[in-house]
Amino acid sequence: MQNTRGIAEDELIRQCKKGSLKYQELLYKQYYGYAMGISLRYSFNRDDALEAVNDAFIKVFNNIGSYDQGKAFKAWLRAIVVNTSIDRRRKDMKHQLNLEINDSIQVYTTTNPAGRLDAADILKMMEVLPPIQRTIFNMYEIDGYSHDEIAETLEIPSSSSRVYLSRAKEKLRNIINAEAQQHER
Repeated sequence: MQNTRGIAEDELIRQCKKGSLKYQELLYKQYYGYAMGISLRYSFNRDDALEAVNDAFIKVFNNIGSYDQGKAFKAWLRAIVVNTSIDRRRKDMKHQLNLEINDSIQVYTTTNPAGRLDAADILKMMEVLPPIQRTIFNMYEIDGYSHDEIAETLEIPSSSSRVYLSRAKEKLRNIINAEAQQHER
C-alpha cells in the first residue's frame, strides 16, 4: 500500500469515505502527480490538464463510497482521470473529427537521431497530431483501451477509432523518417 506521511493508503481512503477534508487533501497530494501525468496526455496545455485533474478528484471524492478497496486504487483513479479529461475535450473533438492530417502539419525537430528518441521527443511529436488522433493514440497505445471501449467513450464508430489510430501512427512514422533523413545529411 502507498504511504503518505505515515498514513497507509487504505486508511486515507477509509477516512475519505467518512468525508474527512484533511484526508481528502492528503489523498489529493499523494496522487496529484500521477493524475497530472495522465491528464497531460489528453490536454493541449497544463491549465486544461489541471482543470481535468481537479474535476476528476471531485468525482473521486463524490464517489469514493462506491470504490471497492479490494481493487487497486490507482487503476480506479486512472479511469476517472482519463474519462474526465476526455469529457472536457469531447466538445472540441466533435469539431476536430473532420480535420485531416494535412491540415495540422507542423514542423518538428529534435537533436536526437530517430534511433535515440526519448519520452520527451515522443511527447513532442504527439503534439503534432490532431486532437482526435492524439486522444485515440493515447487511449489505445498507452492506456490499453480497446477500439470498442474508445468508440463508446468518444461516441464514434469503432472503425473510426481504427482509422484515426492508423493515421496517427502513419503521421508519427513520417516525422521519425523525416528526422532520420535530416540527420543523414
